[in-house]
Amino acid sequence: MTARFSPAEADARWQAAWDERATFVADDASTKPKRYVLEMFPYPSGRIHMGHVRNYTMGDVLARFLRMTGHEVLHPMGWDAFGMPAENAAMEKKVHPGKWTYANIAAMKAQLKRLGLAFDWSREFATCDPEYYGHEQALFLELLNSGLVYRKESAVNWDPVDMTVLANEQVIDGRGWRSGAVVEKRKLSQWFLKITDFADDLLDGLGSLDQWPDKVRLMQENWIGKSEGLQFSFAPVAPFADRIDVYSTRPDTIFGASFVAIAADHPVARARAQDDAEATAFIELCKQGGTTAAELETAEKLGFDTGYRMQHPLDPAVTLPVYIANFVLMDYGTGAVMGVPAHDQRDLDFARKYGLEVRRVVSDGDTTDPVFAGDEAYTGPGRLVNSGPLDGLDVAAAKRFVIDRAEAEAWGKGTTVWRLRDWGVSRQRYWGTPIPIVHCDACGVVPVPRAQLPVTLPDDVSFDIPGNPLDRHPTWKHVDCPACGAPAWRETDTLDTFVDSSWYFIRFASQPKDRPFDRAVAESWLPVGQYIGGVEHAILHLLYARFWTRALNHVGLIDLKEPFAGLFTQGMVTHETYKAADGRWLAPSEVTDGIETATGDAIAIGRVEKMSKSKKNTVDPEPILDRYGADAARWFMLSDSPPERDLPWSEAGIEGAERFVRRVWKLVASHAGGPGSDALARMRHRTIAGVATDIETLQFNKAVAKLYTFLGECEKARQVADADIETLLLLVSPMIPHLAEEAWALLGKPGLIADAAWPTVDPAMLVDAESTIAVQVNGKLRDTIVLPRGTSKDATEAAALAAEKVVRALEGKTPRKVIVVPDRLVNIVA
Repeated sequence: MTARFSPAEADARWQAAWDERATFVADDASTKPKRYVLEMFPYPSGRIHMGHVRNYTMGDVLARFLRMTGHEVLHPMGWDAFGMPAENAAMEKKVHPGKWTYANIAAMKAQLKRLGLAFDWSREFATCDPEYYGHEQALFLELLNSGLVYRKESAVNWDPVDMTVLANEQVIDGRGWRSGAVVEKRKLSQWFLKITDFADDLLDGLGSLDQWPDKVRLMQENWIGKSEGLQFSFAPVAPFADRIDVYSTRPDTIFGASFVAIAADHPVARARAQDDAEATAFIELCKQGGTTAAELETAEKLGFDTGYRMQHPLDPAVTLPVYIANFVLMDYGTGAVMGVPAHDQRDLDFARKYGLEVRRVVSDGDTTDPVFAGDEAYTGPGRLVNSGPLDGLDVAAAKRFVIDRAEAEAWGKGTTVWRLRDWGVSRQRYWGTPIPIVHCDACGVVPVPRAQLPVTLPDDVSFDIPGNPLDRHPTWKHVDCPACGAPAWRETDTLDTFVDSSWYFIRFASQPKDRPFDRAVAESWLPVGQYIGGVEHAILHLLYARFWTRALNHVGLIDLKEPFAGLFTQGMVTHETYKAADGRWLAPSEVTDGIETATGDAIAIGRVEKMSKSKKNTVDPEPILDRYGADAARWFMLSDSPPERDLPWSEAGIEGAERFVRRVWKLVASHAGGPGSDALARMRHRTIAGVATDIETLQFNKAVAKLYTFLGECEKARQVADADIETLLLLVSPMIPHLAEEAWALLGKPGLIADAAWPTVDPAMLVDAESTIAVQVNGKLRDTIVLPRGTSKDATEAAALAAEKVVRALEGKTPRKVIVVPDRLVNIVA
């Protein structure tokens, strides 16, 4: 060892030592209290980014701290490896998706290891490993056998050129993102999981997740979307003869209805199209739109007047026009809605476009004018107006009135509905988990026998022709029926990649070869004590994982419902954006002092935004690690910003982090021993307690601030005890572990600091030995005095009266009264 600290050498040395000693391998048989720390596993795109660095550093600090406080810690890492990007790479780079994926995994694993993360790499897997997805297929069949899986026709986005189903995000302005072809809506047979069977339980379970952010619980609650409302029928006005069923969560607004809107594939719309070419053309136009309610909310609202009219159920003088509308989906509710423009923004936009009545029926104050002006619907609370028998009622009472009347008159019924829909898991693509089903003309749908799992993907596929390669594979698709032996064919759809990430945390906890997991071992680790990841996964991934865990509980495979006890959603890493004179986005590495380095031209500096490849405002961690070392990068990720907020990247910030690392090394290397001081000892114990609390509550920036202060006091002190130095190293070791190991060895300490215990706190040292006491004269602060804590009232009074500033303020007067609040205040009345 030398007194010089080389980050590159230290990083490599101690990472090798941790690997050699299997320091972070979790022991299933340990008798220590167990804790499970997990960061959302990454997609292997080929490069890590600063967001990865921040996310994984936070989890790493907590995992290392928990080991130091006597816990057996499971902190695994793997890869969410199926999905479209690999197929896109296959098409663009002429490489097999598996080869591309595993090459990316190797590259990213090497990058992550350079950060010195305390992962248990012995449990590593990728979701594209046949062993993993074979177990997933077995679980799928368990759910199928229990009735939680079914198949039905469903609307999808269909690219007629690429001949494939597109996700909603792959449809841009109504066209396929790759082909540019106008996207069609088609009905395809799809596999679904019955998540709606668990809607009530998923909603109720949110109440137990008190270690989740409130905003995430609210987002899940809104997505599940339980609502009480009225399902009722509009009677037709002759010559039209069909009733139209609708569902409304706001039956109180029924007197504000001005139209009825139906989906393009509603039976009434299809019947209208049979004798109207314009209706047919409009329905074809609707097929080019989105397939989800969320997507249609933002689309332009379009309609076609069928010429039909419906009778208002409570006002015989009113009839309502029937429109085919592009914002209504047949798969949601009844495929028809009651349009109330004044109190629903979507309906208001539609009514303004087509000149329909907009009638105010809920008022938040004195405004009762039935004519509703403006372009923003009122959706808040209030009292009913312009609504006949409902006038004066609040919203809740009006809802009840309308529901009761509908049920009494038999034209409607109060109903609970859910926004949540069953989970469609079919994907018409190659790079995913094959659905383990065989189709037979004689036997129908036949599950693949367990002994034949995994059903593996064929390697000899081609992406030269649009569409799913599994559909046209010469041999893979064709098999004998497992039930009767007749010629049959495999299911060529693969599973949604959200399925892969809905149980991976269980497989991390237990990995037997003959089954997905061992129940007892998995339950000894689960639920995950602390889950960390981006808020962008707050709805679907977390909801699906909660459902999948409940489904496994339902079939008796695990005694667990909630997979993640604690959830933390970290902020993003951000950076300025740069544009060249010709409009090109420039990377930070291409800019020097406000000019484009290559051309010398001035550039435009844009706002600070989330790092993204599209705007090139990313910072590659590799050069940072090369120049500053892993510890400086880790320290910067924990500094300044609260972890739930965005962290702006800056060169000054990383340079400041490097200076801290070197200051710690300098203090250790120059330490010659000494008795220390009582003041520094007290600060040491307060820092131990404070940093522990901050790490436990994930307030890493507060822990960083305390360590800066403690280091500063150690640097200023004339005498620094060995205990001060050792404590400083122990406290920083979860954050800057390579320097801590190097310094620990320099001090001649046995073993690894990664295996050392967190320092203990003497409670007596947390109590101040002295008190600063305010002294007031006639209510005005005149001085402060410092006395030993617990000084008697008489001694405190005497010290206050002797204070120089107090003597001057009294001007020789004898106090009439002296009030002493021990250790806090002396008030002198003269």
